[in-house]
Amino acid sequence: MSAATHPDDPGALLRLLLAGGAAAPRRRLLDRHRTAAAALAAGPDAWQAAGLDPHQCEALRGAGGAGITAAEAWLARPGHHLIGCTDPDYPPLLRDAPGAPLGLFIAGDPSLLWHPMVAVVGSRNPSAAGREHATTFSRAFARAGFGIASGLALGIDACAHAAALDADAPTVAVLGCGPDIAYPAANAALLARIAAAGAVVSEFPPGTRPLREHFPARNRIVAALSLGTLVVEAALRSGALITARLAAEAGREVFAIPGSLHNPMARGCHRLIREGAALVESPEEVVATLEPVAQVLAHALHGRLRGPTSCAEPPPAAPGVDPERDNADYNRLWTALGHDPTDMDRLVARTGLTTAQVSSMLLLMELEGRVLVEHGRYSRTSATTRPRGAGRGK
Repeated sequence: MSAATHPDDPGALLRLLLAGGAAAPRRRLLDRHRTAAAALAAGPDAWQAAGLDPHQCEALRGAGGAGITAAEAWLARPGHHLIGCTDPDYPPLLRDAPGAPLGLFIAGDPSLLWHPMVAVVGSRNPSAAGREHATTFSRAFARAGFGIASGLALGIDACAHAAALDADAPTVAVLGCGPDIAYPAANAALLARIAAAGAVVSEFPPGTRPLREHFPARNRIVAALSLGTLVVEAALRSGALITARLAAEAGREVFAIPGSLHNPMARGCHRLIREGAALVESPEEVVATLEPVAQVLAHALHGRLRGPTSCAEPPPAAPGVDPERDNADYNRLWTALGHDPTDMDRLVARTGLTTAQVSSMLLLMELEGRVLVEHGRYSRTSATTRPRGAGRGK
């Protein structure tokens, strides 16, 4: 998934992403040719047949510019990744959502985008009670095995991200600017923590400044990556309500916490409830609704780990064969795990697998309740004594 390991040519994908213009023709081009490299090799006639305009075709003919050079330099750094929409590692929830981005720039762990997430969003200027709700609910979601997705804004977003990090749970921050830009600047330290322990995601290439029109696009990714969206506090006109609407349009659950009649930051939540969002008073209500959906995501991860690293469908398993037990890499990792907590670097050294491979398999084991994760260290646990789907916050 990094510049060194991406199955597609990262340079070709960058050229396609930075060609600009309407996304639909470029998506058609990718759908027809499966990889960016093949799409570029198809030539101008194929580009025009897919609907690319003259400006886009000219951009694809060129050798690239400063934007591609900057993006390639960013990708060359450790922990930086680019995933295209036809890549098998592209998150399945996002792939199936309307207007899925052609590519994602990721700083941190890309496998977290497969983890069951709850989006926690709300006001940039919440009340003290709103901050407390964001923190309490996020901690409870972490204990139940869910990660937290949000948009790194001040207020509710920042409280939710920080609560997830403090609980050693996955958190994904989706930006309305390049992945190398801290916006708002006040959250620069929080952004660095998320990049180190979670995942920072953007559909915008490095160097892209935060523009007002980028944020609805950011909100749609937050909503689509998550099994459900919780609105903690929101004014009647707010980005949080946009995220909730986009979540509903993507077929996701929407939850809202009611508030005081005298709190203007509660009026958006009350509107959502009138329009059909679930009124929730405790985190357990959200967890009970989303746990069955999380199992569907776990099955998708099963298929991804059993399949080849291509867009082709994996071959069916032979009758009576457990693909996991017969998988040499899986067994190697299971043998390397013990009952004493072990960090990722040591597991990589013991198995000889890549960090990406180990991370993906550990995530699956964690979703199944076979692995306990505490403070970045992994250990075996019995699936019979640990609930399915239990996660990093336990």
